[in-house]
Amino acid sequence: MARGVWFRRNFSVRRGLRVFGVGALAALVSACATTPTEPEEVPAAEVLYQRGLTQMENKSILWVFPSGDQAKAIETYQQIIDNYPYSEYAVMAELKIADTYFEQGKYDEALSYYRDFSELHPQHESVPYTLKRAAQCHYKQSKAPDRDQTATVESLKYLDQLITRHPHSSEAQEAEEMWKELRIKLAQHDMQIADYYMNEEEFQSAADRYRTVLNRYPGLGLDAEALYKLGVCYTEMNLDDEAHKIFEVILQNYRGTDVAAAAADRLPEGETPTDQIPSAN
Repeated sequence: MARGVWFRRNFSVRRGLRVFGVGALAALVSACATTPTEPEEVPAAEVLYQRGLTQMENKSILWVFPSGDQAKAIETYQQIIDNYPYSEYAVMAELKIADTYFEQGKYDEALSYYRDFSELHPQHESVPYTLKRAAQCHYKQSKAPDRDQTATVESLKYLDQLITRHPHSSEAQEAEEMWKELRIKLAQHDMQIADYYMNEEEFQSAADRYRTVLNRYPGLGLDAEALYKLGVCYTEMNLDDEAHKIFEVILQNYRGTDVAAAAADRLPEGETPTDQIPSAN
């Protein structure tokens, strides 16, 4: 190969390498000289709160199901709590997070926020609301009377707090119907247990349960039935005097009912007062 050709070829290669090296070096220097990115400024608490409301209020095209990005809304509200913990917006954000979880059916998560709110802000005007909502979290998980009643009991605890501590609040008045419903469920639960014991001819255990219904849950519509079955238990236990007294009480207080008719049949002939004989239907 001619010397001139060899020189030109190698000069071209070396020139390319030098150009590449200078460009790479320039890029490296430029990268090193770049100023670090400034942290993004957190919006004001009010701005974040309104953003969360907007995220929650988005609707589907048909306006049937809410399609707001609830996860993003929770993140937005949490930003307020993290960055503005002493503002009123942080308090409001706590409630919004709880409500969002409640609407999603995530009752354990919602309960955690409602419970913490009433403990951290005992004087806040929204405490009655959080107590009612906490009760509803358990209420939503309450099972049928023949199942475990732990959720029912827990719901009643919050309702009792609400009614006792804030008796004049609108939430307490709204909760009365739920309070009655849950107590009836517990009474029915004990009645079913008592009936089971009676069917098994364990009359002492059955009598104990019927007395529990009468003592704990009076006036809920189960008194007459519980009294009658208690009288039957006493009869089976050969406690005839006690049984007869119960049947007489039934005749005096529930005249004209099927229970009264059954009680009259349980009394010895001649012991039913004429004016207490159940009316014929």
